[in-house]
Amino acid sequence: VQLQASGGGLVQAGGSLRLSCAASGSIFRLNEMGWYRQAPGNQRELVARITTSGNTNYADSVKGRFTISGDNAKYMVYLQMNSLKPEDAGIYYCNSVPNIKYWGRGTLVTVSS
Repeated sequence: VQLQASGGGLVQAGGSLRLSCAASGSIFRLNEMGWYRQAPGNQRELVARITTSGNTNYADSVKGRFTISGDNAKYMVYLQMNSLKPEDAGIYYCNSVPNIKYWGRGTLVTVSS
């Protein structure tokens, strides 16, 4: 099983980042995929999801600023994050929706004000 997120970093408020996730085909092909965020002291939350046919859905807090996309041939999921706010900071993980128990490696996003 592989769920490996990358692309995080430190960015100023208003900036952009693009996250990438490499997933196992066994997970990617059969499920919706999602990006989850865990901010310090908070529970992990689902911020964006995409179906195998490309339909997307977003949490209200990121709607209009984040875009999720996928590459079915490469089993990759991406999250383009624009107009970042300090409250977007946290560790971002990819997983299926609903998630499997294994979370894999997340990627840290830090947004300075």
